Parts: sequence; C-alpha cells; structure tokens
Amino acid sequence: MMMQVAQGRDRQAFALLFRYFGPRLKTFFLRWTISSAVAEDLVQETMLTVWRKASYFDAGRAGVATWIFTVARNIRIDHLRRQRDPSALPADPEGSPDTVEDGLLGAERDAQVRQALKTLSPEQQTIIRLSYFSEKSQTEIADELGIPLGTVKSRTRLAMNRLRALLEDRS
Repeated sequence: MMMQVAQGRDRQAFALLFRYFGPRLKTFFLRWTISSAVAEDLVQETMLTVWRKASYFDAGRAGVATWIFTVARNIRIDHLRRQRDPSALPADPEGSPDTVEDGLLGAERDAQVRQALKTLSPEQQTIIRLSYFSEKSQTEIADELGIPLGTVKSRTRLAMNRLRALLEDRS
C-alpha cells in the first residue's frame, strides 16, 4: 500500500494505511500524556506528512511501520519544542518489545550502534553522546565543552557519516 501511495498517489491505499495506523498512532501519542484532542491532531499531521513524503519511503532501509512511527516521533518532538518548554520533553517510555523477535533485533541493533560508537574519536563520541543520549542542542554542547558551534556541527556531521557507513556495512 505504501508503494502505491508513493508511486501513484493512490487515495484508497492511503485510506487503508490511515485506517490501520491511525489508532496505533493515537495510542503512541497518548503514551506521553498528550490530551486526546492533541493526539488526534498529531495523528492527522503524521499521516499528512506520510502522504506528502511517501516518495521518500525506502523499503530497503525500514519497514512501513518503522518509517511511519519515525515520522510520528519527529512530529511529537516538534510539537513539544513548539511548546517552548524544553523541560517538558519526556523520556521515551520503557516499554517491552512487542515480540521476542523485536527484542532480539533491538538488542542486536543496540550492540551494533555501541560497537560503531567505539570507532569514533573521543571528541566525536562525546558530542554524539551529549547530542543523542543527553538530548542537548548543539549550542548547549558548544557552551559545555567550550568549543565553537561550527566545530560541534562538523564533528557531529563527520561522526554521523562514519556511523552511517559502519552500520550500513553491517546490515
């Protein structure tokens, strides 16, 4: 169905995707104690983004559900950022995986990421950890480390390119 939406802008296929993912997305948004009305708005925004960016979907890189929930996660983060209160950004829930297979795949992916992180320079490791694990902005990282913002940006870009290359080789 996703390919039909991406290639042919098929409204019926999109309606089926919406019918399937809509309730799941609402549950996803409600996990972070967002009101029901806001959750419904974010579902609409997510599915509109899926419609607009369906051509970016690559079945070789991720499954449909993974791609749609990544879009939803980004929309949730954008929504929380628009609230202008960074302390309101909640931590991701500590839920158990849906299946044993999901758990094993997640653990394997986590191990691959940890191994790939070890290959980075200490400076790049620090920036990636502060950015992705401590969720600090690049400006905050520059202030904390006492280095120019441009240095933070270039180290982040170089580190992410290196990680991407390493992780693509392993998949």
